[in-house]
Formats: sequence, C-alpha cells, structure tokens
Amino acid sequence: MNVSLYQAAAAMNAQTRWQEMITENLAAGTVPGFRKQEISFADVAAASPVQMDGATPANFLIPVANTSTSFQQGELRPSGQATDFAIDGPGFFEIQLPNGDKAYTRDGEFQLNAKGQLTTKQGCPVLGNSGPIQFDPNNASPLTVSATGQITQAGESKGQLRLVTFANPNSLTATADGCLIPDQPGATPTPADSKTTVQQGFLEAPNTSPTVEMGSLINAMRIFEANQKVLQTQDDRMGRAITDLSGTT
Repeated sequence: MNVSLYQAAAAMNAQTRWQEMITENLAAGTVPGFRKQEISFADVAAASPVQMDGATPANFLIPVANTSTSFQQGELRPSGQATDFAIDGPGFFEIQLPNGDKAYTRDGEFQLNAKGQLTTKQGCPVLGNSGPIQFDPNNASPLTVSATGQITQAGESKGQLRLVTFANPNSLTATADGCLIPDQPGATPTPADSKTTVQQGFLEAPNTSPTVEMGSLINAMRIFEANQKVLQTQDDRMGRAITDLSGTT
C-alpha cells in the first residue's frame, strides 16, 4: 500500500471541506447574527495496519477535518427599525418552525405579519414566555422593548421575549435558513440570565470577516495544490515502478 498516496488524498478531502466552509461563511457575510463555521485538523489511525519491508505491521495516520461553530458575539449596529432586536450577551431568540418545533436564532431582523404577530424574515413566529408575540394589527402605536425583553405597545404589555442559552451551543445544528435546532443529546435550553439583554433598533453583525475569510481561502487553495502535487508525484513514481518491473518502455 502506498501510504503517501492515501495521506495526500485524505488531506485534499479535508482542504476541500475547508474551502466549502469558507464559501458558506462568505455567502452569509451579511446575515444578521450569523455564526461562522470554523475548522480544525487532526489525524486518526487508519483502520488497517500496514506492513512495510518485513517490519511489524503498524497503523499510519490519516488527516481529517473537524468543523465547529464560533459563537463569539458580533458587533451591534444601529438599524433604526423598531422591530429589529439585537442580543447583547450569550443566548438566542426562540422561534417556532412551520412544523411546530422550536428553533433558535441570533438574527433579530423581525417584522409584523398581517395577523399582527412578530415573525422572522422567513415568517416563523417569535416566541415569548406565553407563546407567539401578538400585537394589535389595527393599532399604529409603536412598540417598545426593554433590556430584559419585555415588549409593550401603547403602554400595554404584549409579552416577554423568550431568551434562552445552552450549556453547549455546539450541540445545536444549523438549518438551511440559518436557524439552529437542538437535535443532539444534551441540547436543553435554559432561560438566559441578567448577562443577556436586548437592544431595540439594533442588529448584530455576523461574526465573520470577508477579509479574513479570503485570506483563509488562499491558504486552503495553496495547501490543496501542495497535496495535489504530492499525489501526482506518487502516482508518477508508481507508474515508473510498474514500467521498470514489467520490463517495458
């Protein structure tokens, strides 16, 4: 077995995943509250040991890529919209998906639908401690939100935003529309404490930088090309060995 061939191929696979992750981060670089994906590299022992030159069979190492989500807070930027909320501190807004399941987001770019419900851009109701936040659609009075998430309209309470935290946010899985769902063991939400506040008229910027991502993309491509050359070199060497052993030219 040509160990270098397998190692180079595995490294190229890991670099491909890195490039895909960078592309995802760049594509979501304008989404409020977006949490960037990060990558780390490690090595694992191959499943089958290899015997070389009569020596004792030994496992060789294969590079692998592991991805995780960075929950570092992004910059809070004023938007001037009364229905835009930003979370300052740890935690998430709780929303309700069309199938009735609960999901979580840091994207506070909300709006009011025709029924007077506070919803996400995708139309998912934003939940309070007593269910969806409901306003009077015929009342033109502005809504206000306190730092603790208490919502009022014309002095009348409309609910308390349900702000939650997770002991391990990486137990959440991102969906196609940017929400997070608790589909892994131990992903149980708990009410956010006083460290978490709400800022009305603000949006949280994504915690990713296009400049940093482009620099990472260049590095990923260079490492990919280096492993590609290793793969080609090993393939050429094997081809020459086969030719020499067969006695052909």
